[in-house]
Amino acid sequence: MKPIQRDKNFDKHFKIRITPHENSVNQFEIRLQMFMIGVRVNPLNDHGLKGKKRMFRAWSVAGDVKVVYRETDEYYEFLDMGSHNQLY
Repeated sequence: MKPIQRDKNFDKHFKIRITPHENSVNQFEIRLQMFMIGVRVNPLNDHGLKGKKRMFRAWSVAGDVKVVYRETDEYYEFLDMGSHNQLY
């Protein structure tokens, strides 16, 4: 299992958008565990991005909230998180 590195934007937006909502924190933790064991289909709906962000991927936390990440040979880097409008 590859480790996760978190970009400062991810940490900043997680603190603002997720931390104040206990239910969102719980949902994130559940989905993160699924991501780490290799689930990429429902309910995560992992997918590649297009356009300027085509080198990145995203997975769903809940509803419209996504985590944008990139994968290297050594780790996953979580770059940002938020709603579709906040990210794109």
